[in-house]
Amino acid sequence: MSFTIQSVLIPTEQGYETVDVQIKGDRITQIGPNLEPTGTLIDGRNKLLLPGFVNAHTHSSEMWQRGIIPPRPLELWIAELYDFTPLNPEQIYLSALGTAVETLLSGGTSVVDHLVLIPGQEAETIAAAVRAYREVGIRAFVGPLIQDESLGASVPTGGEEVKHEPYLRTTQATLDLVQDAVEKFHRPAEGISIMVAPTGIQLCSDALFEGCAELSDRHDLCRHAHLLETKAQQILAQEKYGCTAVEHLKHIGYLSPRTSLAHCVWLDDRDISILAETQSTVVHNPLSNLRLGSGIAPIPKYRQADVNVAFGCDGSASNDSQDLLEAIKIGSILHNITDMDYRHWISPRESVEIASLGGATGLNMGDQLGTLTVGKKADLVLYDLTNLSLLPRTDPIGLLVLGRPVQAVSSAWVDGKQIIADGKVTTIDVNQLRQALFDHSEWRTNRKSKTMEEMEIRYRAVMGLPEGVARGYS
Repeated sequence: MSFTIQSVLIPTEQGYETVDVQIKGDRITQIGPNLEPTGTLIDGRNKLLLPGFVNAHTHSSEMWQRGIIPPRPLELWIAELYDFTPLNPEQIYLSALGTAVETLLSGGTSVVDHLVLIPGQEAETIAAAVRAYREVGIRAFVGPLIQDESLGASVPTGGEEVKHEPYLRTTQATLDLVQDAVEKFHRPAEGISIMVAPTGIQLCSDALFEGCAELSDRHDLCRHAHLLETKAQQILAQEKYGCTAVEHLKHIGYLSPRTSLAHCVWLDDRDISILAETQSTVVHNPLSNLRLGSGIAPIPKYRQADVNVAFGCDGSASNDSQDLLEAIKIGSILHNITDMDYRHWISPRESVEIASLGGATGLNMGDQLGTLTVGKKADLVLYDLTNLSLLPRTDPIGLLVLGRPVQAVSSAWVDGKQIIADGKVTTIDVNQLRQALFDHSEWRTNRKSKTMEEMEIRYRAVMGLPEGVARGYS
């Protein structure tokens, strides 16, 4: 299979250039003006070609709860999320389809799914998500979200003696689960990769982190985790370890060039230097951090310290969408108020590099993806510059990042296979997906979460918040 995108606009160091781009199989083979046409011809006139972005952190199954959980801090929000997780693999399959489609239609060709598992149906959960990603054709990195401590352990004790219920699986059983997933589903050459993905220091023992690092080394897997998303987690790390979470993860050997860490809001300067030293990646999830009141990650500091950064949407119950362009915009301009030196602010071109090459580097694929370079894989997105939301004609990348693009993706390819044409996904019936999501859900409000109500009392006490009347959606 080969094709040529003719007369398409691409960014260069000097500005933009109109070129032809040739693809053979899954690789870019030539870039230049007036190339001899080969294969299928694609009209690139008045279009912008960019490498596909990476949605570097999300939880696909949260789609079933988007829009319903009121504004609350993570520790309480997640308690309600856990009380109403999907109950069957069909829901997992449909929400993974939806996550893939929304990511693709906002410029992403790869997704990192920190996949919430249905207790007792863990293998079926992973199989359902993998099936969805295969059908759509997006490049997927599936990290089964694992823990070996109960939910109550995520809240600091405040110095009190607190007993927690044992978790439903042992540490070894959880590691065996990941090993089984690797054997059944890890097929990088086919676009599906399994990651080791402990949820974070708040719910995982050292034994789990160390076991995941061993699996990562044995099978050449990427590593993923949440890290210091909230102030409460920063306090908890000091309670558990007597040092910062970053120092502890370095000590037990979890940090590496293959490690990506979601959020990274509450890190100090020493922590940042450790991330740079270990070549770990920070995944910036600005929308969920704002929605849950977690804080603003110090992204300009990371960039100045040469820490690799990527963008993520996070899950659809904490964002509440999978619009990657929205996450890129907010994640870029948010820092104009956190650093007075405007020379540190993120330009639109830097945003595109973070979303593409930054995401690929965090997945140990920077040599394969993330730039328009001969020899790299053909994970490409074509944007329609005649789209109303990208007019009038000024700076194409400025319009894409700083504007509010709507239905701007014209075509997309993953591994050289076209999966969006004329603005529509070609691999699945999106109308059928919409109907299935509608039919499997219902309008609902004012639900009660017993777990959240139980945790709220201790959370407010530990965080020094006054007692008061809880509020929800009105």
